[in-house]
Amino acid sequence: MHTRNHKRLIAAAAAGALLAGSVALASPALAEPVDSTDVRVTVDIEEVKEPGVLALSVAGNSVALSEDGSTLLVRQFTGTLPTVTVTDTRTADEVPEGSAWAVLGSATNFVGSSGQDPISAGHLGWKPRLIDGGDSGLVSEGEEVVTVLDEPTQPGNNVGLTDQELLISTFDSGAVAGDAYSVNAGLFLRTPADVAAGSYTSTLTLSLFE
Repeated sequence: MHTRNHKRLIAAAAAGALLAGSVALASPALAEPVDSTDVRVTVDIEEVKEPGVLALSVAGNSVALSEDGSTLLVRQFTGTLPTVTVTDTRTADEVPEGSAWAVLGSATNFVGSSGQDPISAGHLGWKPRLIDGGDSGLVSEGEEVVTVLDEPTQPGNNVGLTDQELLISTFDSGAVAGDAYSVNAGLFLRTPADVAAGSYTSTLTLSLFE
């Protein structure tokens, strides 16, 4: 019995020594490289280039007309259209061949705040004034448009701002691309002398076409 237990102890000790030996084994050290070299990685990231645009801006959204130059037969109210700017940030290559742009304006009837009879937009006229047309000579202002109470300054122009009337334009968009151009206009409302008193409001819409 004693001999059998002694053999078990010897076997357990041997197994423990084997396990301990396996744990104690060290990993082999990494060898030094025979040779090495570096590779340089570069990249050029260009700025994102947005395509140019043709845009319209107006330096204000209202104008108040005041009486000036009335006669016994006609009352006249005048003011100045806020400066209108056409900005073209495109390059000539971005402009479709043969393109032309223009700003046109039209007004609604003047509506009274107290139920007065409206005043037709035909009583509102303008005289465009080019502020900055660039150096090309290819940007120009539109002709004066007079009212229905006036003698025409040219055939068919005494209609007031009832339809699309020219404010500023060019016949060659590509030649004037990459710049900004500005214009305003003298506004005049001419009514019969017996027009009803009160406040009136009209909306003048300016649109850029190409």
